[in-house]
Amino acid sequence: MGKIIKDTIHAKGIDIGIYTLNFEDEFISLTDIAKYRNEDDPRFVIQNWMRNRNTIEFLSVWEELHNPNFNRVQFEAVKNEAGLNRFVMTPTKWITQMDAIGMTSKAGRYGGTYAHSDIAMSFATWISPEFQLYIMKDYRRLKTEENSKISLEWNLKREISKLNYKIHTDAIKENLVPPELTSVQVSYKYASEADMLNVVLFGKTAKQWRDENPNEKGNMRDMAMINQLLVLANLESYNAVLIKQGKCQEERIQLLRQLVVQQLQTLESLKINNFPKIELE
Repeated sequence: MGKIIKDTIHAKGIDIGIYTLNFEDEFISLTDIAKYRNEDDPRFVIQNWMRNRNTIEFLSVWEELHNPNFNRVQFEAVKNEAGLNRFVMTPTKWITQMDAIGMTSKAGRYGGTYAHSDIAMSFATWISPEFQLYIMKDYRRLKTEENSKISLEWNLKREISKLNYKIHTDAIKENLVPPELTSVQVSYKYASEADMLNVVLFGKTAKQWRDENPNEKGNMRDMAMINQLLVLANLESYNAVLIKQGKCQEERIQLLRQLVVQQLQTLESLKINNFPKIELE
């Protein structure tokens, strides 16, 4: 299965790879971290760490917190051996015997042993508390840059949506609002068209969303994902064109729904493909 390489931590001259499968849980290369202790054969550093009884108990607690399929029965048998001179544990054995998900071990050019960031930081501390601090410092830098990028993208999409909202309301005013309507009726017409887009994109009206989320401070569009905001901006532009073409609301809804499905699928594909996929086989 392809893994998505996300970024690289730089700590004391060592490059440490990171990948993520779901853009939330990040896995950091234990192999790269171990090179701080033994650059020629980092596998032995990892194996020595896993021979430690405290390490085995830490890994088991992590799995119990995150993995409902953790093989607790098998762990009890291993736990009795941990720490003895004859005890040997490798990442592959741990993953296979315990059905563990906190570590993964693959062969190949971009292979090695990776572990969830929680586990990787514990391993780095075992190697060197000082080295772990260097890793954490650069890791935090990466997270700060990532959060800033996400915030910038979200605000950009929101501004695009606001600009297209003006195009949308102008089209409504010029084509759907007779001059004899009162201000209240005009406002209702605007709200009706806006809610039509809400239903097409989000599957509910603004009032329905507020009723379902009484404790949220913002509105439905404030809580939208970046991809949804981008599609919303395109919906407003497209709906303005359809209004000027004289299409009725029922026909516009069908065309707008088609656009939503097509564009969301495309954006999801682009989101994944922005990251180079590398087989760790």
